[in-house]
Amino acid sequence: MLLAGMAGAAYAAGDPVNGKKIFMRCAICHSVQPGKNMLGPSLAGIVGKPSASAPGFAYSSAMKSANIKWTPDKLDKYLLSPAKMVPGNRMAFAGLPNATDRADVIAYLAKPAP
Repeated sequence: MLLAGMAGAAYAAGDPVNGKKIFMRCAICHSVQPGKNMLGPSLAGIVGKPSASAPGFAYSSAMKSANIKWTPDKLDKYLLSPAKMVPGNRMAFAGLPNATDRADVIAYLAKPAP
């Protein structure tokens, strides 16, 4: 597991190409296209945004009241265990236990759209 002080560097070193491959597990429910909500909200530009802020998506009350800014560190914690970080959220995903996988997905999500 990454130490908190090293986490930011790990995301910067994350591999967005591999992150895109890992994100395919997420693409069942999430899009990275702005405004394209699916079963889950669009994750376009998620890094730096407040939680429950994708326009037009019906968030759970747990996510609405979470009041999180999606920094790389917060995304890492959420991707490790969504249910632990935001109890009562509707995302039926156990999480990504591998720290490198999480760093790669975050690097992919942080990459500007082409």
